[in-house]
Amino acid sequence: MELIQSFAVDHTAIIPGIFVSRIDTVGTEKVTTYDIRLKRPNREPVIDVGAMHTLEHVIATHLRNDPEWKDDVIYWGPMGCLTGFYLILKGSRAPKEIYKLMLDSFKAVDDATEVPGATPVNCGHYLMHNLGMAKWYAAEFVDYLEKNADDPMIFEYPKTDRLVTSGGQNFFDS
Repeated sequence: MELIQSFAVDHTAIIPGIFVSRIDTVGTEKVTTYDIRLKRPNREPVIDVGAMHTLEHVIATHLRNDPEWKDDVIYWGPMGCLTGFYLILKGSRAPKEIYKLMLDSFKAVDDATEVPGATPVNCGHYLMHNLGMAKWYAAEFVDYLEKNADDPMIFEYPKTDRLVTSGGQNFFDS
């Protein structure tokens, strides 16, 4: 079975940043999935579940209401490993081209006074939110992005090379 792209990333080397995870063509249009990584996988504690859920709600609402970007936003949601988010946008832009969008989106969390859609009618687990911690994680990521804006490593995925035998067998890291 072929290894999917998101597993071909060297998770021991990835740092927080904004990365292209994949580019797909849907019909005649390109669609790009971005990895918005807040934490170093397997090295830092994951994002608190309630805070992650709140970040999802606040930033999704911000993205879908941004006059410049709202028509290009397809999806914003958490990674299962709780170290970041996936953003899917129409088109194909380099990570640096969405830097300001991500910076503004995480800054918007600080302005939130409530969690959008945190009601039993609008949310599958409306009690699992933590706005205070979401603000803390967002501020931490904003600070990181601003301090590292000129570092190309926050925009470039580390890849893992996989050995393939002449018979087509893949050898994976243990």
